[in-house]
Amino acid sequence: MRKNTFITLLVSVLLTGCVNTASDEAVPVTEESAEAEMAAAAFETAYVTSSGISSGTALSTQAMSYGYGTKDRDQYNRPNSCLTYQEQYLDLDAVFIGENENVVYLTFDQGYENGYTSAILDTLKERHVPAVFFVTGHYVNTNPELITRMINEGHAIGNHSYSHPSGGLPSLSTEEQIADTNKLHELLLSDFGYTCSLYRFPAGIFSEQCMATVQALGYTSVFWSFAYQDWLVDDQPDETEALEKMMSQLHPGAIYLLHAVSETNANVLKEFIDGARAQGYEFALIGG
Repeated sequence: MRKNTFITLLVSVLLTGCVNTASDEAVPVTEESAEAEMAAAAFETAYVTSSGISSGTALSTQAMSYGYGTKDRDQYNRPNSCLTYQEQYLDLDAVFIGENENVVYLTFDQGYENGYTSAILDTLKERHVPAVFFVTGHYVNTNPELITRMINEGHAIGNHSYSHPSGGLPSLSTEEQIADTNKLHELLLSDFGYTCSLYRFPAGIFSEQCMATVQALGYTSVFWSFAYQDWLVDDQPDETEALEKMMSQLHPGAIYLLHAVSETNANVLKEFIDGARAQGYEFALIGG
């Protein structure tokens, strides 16, 4: 049985309770479908029961746009909303914030190249800091030399979807979600020999069903506990204000979402790294 066929069957069983064809009609149980049902049952044992979702009940397909509150924080300056999300979706292999340790996780979203990634990589190399670069199909196809450099310099490559649908992953059918995720996964594997295991939802839009789908495909969903409006290339944040915001929201286990299209990020990154280390923080890879 081909791997992708098995995964499609597995996710169909997992999310709907039956094996479906493209026309959504139930098919007779075969050795292959029975294997998928067994895998789905094992998956249910892992999280469905513990999360309080009754066996056989489909997960919610409601699309949610992720955001975190910047003002409601605990005594360690951690956003309380991230802690709530972390507990709520832990069984779906979703990460919103790291452990309560003085560690920062840098992540960069890469939809297209704006000429600043090389400078960002230079700073990371100079300061011995690892990062995760979440890339799209367009980015991989148009910037293979930068992908190669990221891998060779010890960074992680994350799956940010192949097509980056404007309506987010929930706007696609389950089959389309699987195909889109696998397309980028297989592109990185075939062209760079790289196996991807971290996923970031396009536009930060997700659903329980989408989380379960990417989890069944072997991915951890990575969100963030810091972000700011850095992606508008013609309206870049003031560097002094940006650095102050990045430093003032520093907290244990912080996952920073930054965009590499930002000139501001490229210019203040070195100062941010030095400033965080001066406060006793170190930098690590998510899952590293």
